[in-house]
Amino acid sequence: MKKLSFLLLAAALLLNACDKPSGGMLKTDTPPRPIGQTDMLGFRCDPIPTVRVGFIGLGMRGPGAVHRFTQLEGVEIKALCDLYPERVEKAQKILSDNNLPSAAEYSGEEGWKELCQRDDIDLVYICTPWQLHTPMAVYAMEQGKHVAVEVPAAMTLDECWQLVNTAERTRRHCMMLENCCYDFFEMATLNMAQHGVFGEITNVEGAYIHDLRFLNFASKEEGGYQGMWRLRYNEEHKGNPYPTHGLGPVCQVLNIHRGDKMNFLVSLSSDQFGMTEYAKQKFGADSPEAQQTYALGDMNTTLIRTEKGKLIMIQHDVTSPRPYNRLHTLSGTKGFAQKYPIQTIALEPNAHSPLKGEEMSEFMAQWEHPLTKEIGEKARQVGGHGGMDFIMDYRLIYCLRNGLPLDQDVYDAAEWSCIAPLSELSDRNGGMPVEIPDFTRGAWNKIDGFHHAIAE
Repeated sequence: MKKLSFLLLAAALLLNACDKPSGGMLKTDTPPRPIGQTDMLGFRCDPIPTVRVGFIGLGMRGPGAVHRFTQLEGVEIKALCDLYPERVEKAQKILSDNNLPSAAEYSGEEGWKELCQRDDIDLVYICTPWQLHTPMAVYAMEQGKHVAVEVPAAMTLDECWQLVNTAERTRRHCMMLENCCYDFFEMATLNMAQHGVFGEITNVEGAYIHDLRFLNFASKEEGGYQGMWRLRYNEEHKGNPYPTHGLGPVCQVLNIHRGDKMNFLVSLSSDQFGMTEYAKQKFGADSPEAQQTYALGDMNTTLIRTEKGKLIMIQHDVTSPRPYNRLHTLSGTKGFAQKYPIQTIALEPNAHSPLKGEEMSEFMAQWEHPLTKEIGEKARQVGGHGGMDFIMDYRLIYCLRNGLPLDQDVYDAAEWSCIAPLSELSDRNGGMPVEIPDFTRGAWNKIDGFHHAIAE
């Protein structure tokens, strides 16, 4: 009998962690809050005038983050770490090219722990493969550090609870780096929604539709994923493994855990065709790549219903030759917005005639978010997915320096990340509804609405 893989074992454990179906729904456990812990809603730390940062992971996304931080005020880059020392050396050049002092260097399997143990670091910035995110974030918080961790922040329901409990116990920020929340269109439509432009938002849509076939099969030397970890994930998993780019911005619009909460989801996937077809074309029909079984379907659609009766649709497709698309669709009683494939705003009483040309440009300028007005020009110059990465980093540092709550807290990290394992659970059970835990443990309406922290 073949040994059950670690990831399938994790899925089995997740199923065991759920109560038996009640009323046709799989129920998830909410562990009691440990004695002495309190929630982190609206949490703020003492101001940190100069934020000292250590970076872990300098492969695909880490170097860009290091570059962006060289353009921020009130920051010192104290340490750099990667499994491979040559990557650390390349990151050091980013510092020297910007006339900044070199940082301490760490590499190897345990170098990241040494970085976290330093007493001259306030923030640990994690850009490693998915499966390392939670262990590194938890360890860093236990060493007294605030954490910014790439998406998704957690891979399992247990890891989501680890992040929440560790942040609450250590009183340290844990922010998932969901950059799409800071894209210019998303920020503008958030501003519109908060001012009632669309009326009552009734349903929203988000997606991650991105052709990653080349990267999935590319070697490290070709710029692919380290150890082909993402390909391995596709071999063993179903559901939506990467929901947060589409989900994060629409959760902010709906004030999730700030007046509403996600209650349950249903998830279904198509069969897999695209990976096999691509492998046949690239490697040959008899190649190991073409003969491999890939569990992840080409298209996954997950539907989520909230406590206040709102509907969220999230899609995932990384194996089809489709143009990039995150959807970002808002539909309300007075209007509609959608980013892809064409930016669209349609409002009552002329909702059947979307804004066009100069009228659209003027309307978007009118509703530009104050944050992008403040830093947008520099963000476009510095770059990072069109500037949204820089805006995200700027906000993170601004809030830490001013002792303000972060735009994304540990509950966002857990809520948005948990859709991956829960969508797989639903998908493997024929689309059965699965309860989404309340990671605030009953405090989801303690804060009235989402807003970007403003200096007081």
